[in-house]
Amino acid sequence: MTGQIPLLEARRLTVGIGGKTFCRDLDLALQGGERLAILGRNGAGKSTLLSVLAGLRAPQSGEVLIDGASYAALGARRSALIRGWLPQVRGDAFASTVLETALVGRHPHLARWGWESANDAKIVRDALAAVDLADFEERDIQTLSGGERQRLAIATLLAQAPRLFLLDEPIAHLDLKHQIAMLDLFAGAARDCGAGVAMVLHEPALAWRFCDRALLIYGDGRCEIGSAAEMLTVERLSALYQYPLQALESNGRVSFIPR
Repeated sequence: MTGQIPLLEARRLTVGIGGKTFCRDLDLALQGGERLAILGRNGAGKSTLLSVLAGLRAPQSGEVLIDGASYAALGARRSALIRGWLPQVRGDAFASTVLETALVGRHPHLARWGWESANDAKIVRDALAAVDLADFEERDIQTLSGGERQRLAIATLLAQAPRLFLLDEPIAHLDLKHQIAMLDLFAGAARDCGAGVAMVLHEPALAWRFCDRALLIYGDGRCEIGSAAEMLTVERLSALYQYPLQALESNGRVSFIPR
């Protein structure tokens, strides 16, 4: 909608590490209800860019705004009420149960010395059920498989109930059933709750199926952004991954496979 403040905005954003620039002068505006896929080769800077968009790393130049304000102006707690962050790598500082871990997602909603309420516990249990972990409440997280831990991280993020989801490889470690189920969850958050979703994906066909727009990062400073239909073509993806691809269409959906 014209004049609407973007939920996430990047202005002339340049991102890099150690003298290497991954993307240069990126302009990005993501509205509530939109889903953006971020694609590129390994090492192209997708995770670095996402961490800058999450306010966890400073850009080389440019600025990032969420709901029209900078992270510095909002502060950590107000930022967490708007932006949810799913990192690619996580560590367990100490042993805890699945329920205790997922309750961490409610912390931005609590007063400084507040405790989780019965309603907070219900929100968390609903989130665990949504990711197929309803019967895991008392399990020690150190006994979980990689896929179960990934789903727990997603449940914790759902319990946080942000308006903007920034997801770094959200379907890593998941079997096919749960890959589709988790992408359906975030698509539903965008469709039904007006959430904005930006996620790093490795499978162009899933980006084509679940996202409205795509950002291609080439790793040398070049980046392209546009509608999924415009960006996710054989020509662009072959150049992005530096390997020739071909497209197969079935029942209105497109897959990309090596030639």
